[in-house]
Amino acid sequence: MSHIEILRAGVLTTCQDAGRPGWGHLAVPPSGAADRPSWRLANQLAGNPTGACALETTLNGATVKAHRNVTVVVGGAPCPVTVDGRPEAWGQPVKLKAGSVLDAGPAEVGVRSYLAFSGGLHPKSSLGSHSTCLLSGLGPAPLADGDTIPLGPSPAHPPLPTQWPAPWAGVSEELVMKLHLGPRLEWFRPEAIAELARGVWTVSEHSNRIGLRLDGPALRRIDTAELPSEGIVAGALQVPPNGQPILFGADHPTTGGYPVIGVVGPEAQAAAAQARPGTRIRFAPIPMPHWSRRA
Repeated sequence: MSHIEILRAGVLTTCQDAGRPGWGHLAVPPSGAADRPSWRLANQLAGNPTGACALETTLNGATVKAHRNVTVVVGGAPCPVTVDGRPEAWGQPVKLKAGSVLDAGPAEVGVRSYLAFSGGLHPKSSLGSHSTCLLSGLGPAPLADGDTIPLGPSPAHPPLPTQWPAPWAGVSEELVMKLHLGPRLEWFRPEAIAELARGVWTVSEHSNRIGLRLDGPALRRIDTAELPSEGIVAGALQVPPNGQPILFGADHPTTGGYPVIGVVGPEAQAAAAQARPGTRIRFAPIPMPHWSRRA
C-alpha cells in the first residue's frame, strides 16, 4: 500500500481527524484536531472530505517523504515549506512526486500546523477514529522518525494548484474569548466574577492538547472542597483550589471535581489551540439566561 514516511517527527506530531465523540460515558475524550477550522480547510484544499485524517505538528513542524504521487497542503500555523530543498507555497496545494521530501518548518506564529495529503491518512483506527489522544492513549502513538502511515486512494479528481487566497485564520498575541458563564458560579466569590471581565491571563508553558494552564489573577472560590465528579466539555474553564484556571482542549478529561466557571465556544477553542506560552488571554463574560440557571 502507498504511504508516507516520517523523516523528522518534530517535538510532537500526531494523526488527527474528527475525533471520537460519543464515548464520554467510557471516560474517552473526543480528541481530534485541536484547530478544527485549519484542519478542515487543509483537507478541502487537498481534495479530501473535510473529516479526513491529517498530520498535526507542534511548534517545529515535521519532514515527510512521499512514496507515491500525492498533493499536500500545509496550513494552520504559518511555517516555511520546502520540497526537496526548494521553497513552496504555504496554505496552497503542492504536488509531490514519489520519492520527494516535504519539510514543514518551525511555526512562525501559532503552535499547530496541519499537513493534509490527497486521499487522507489511514493509520490503524480505534473506536472509529484515527486520532491520537494524549490523555487516553487511544489511536496511533505520537509519531517518531522512521514511522510510515498508509495513504488512502487518490481522489478521482485531484485538486489543482491555485494561487487564490484561502481563508486561513490569523494568529494573535492577545485573544479575547466570549465566556458563557456557569454552571458553577455559586462556588465563586463575587469579586471572581468581576475579575473575569477585567483580568488578563497568560498561557503557561505547562500547556498541551489536554488544556491551557493560565497564569494571572486568582479566581477565588467560596469553598475549596471538591465537587462530586461531573462531566467536562472542550472549552470548559475549570478552576482548581489555587485559583489559576485551566482551559480544556481536545484531549480533555471527561469528568472533573473542580468547578467550571464558564465555557468558551468552538471559535475560541480553535484560537486557543494556536496560543503559545506567553499569549495573553482576556475573557468577555456572557451571563447565563435566567431560565437556565441552576437552583
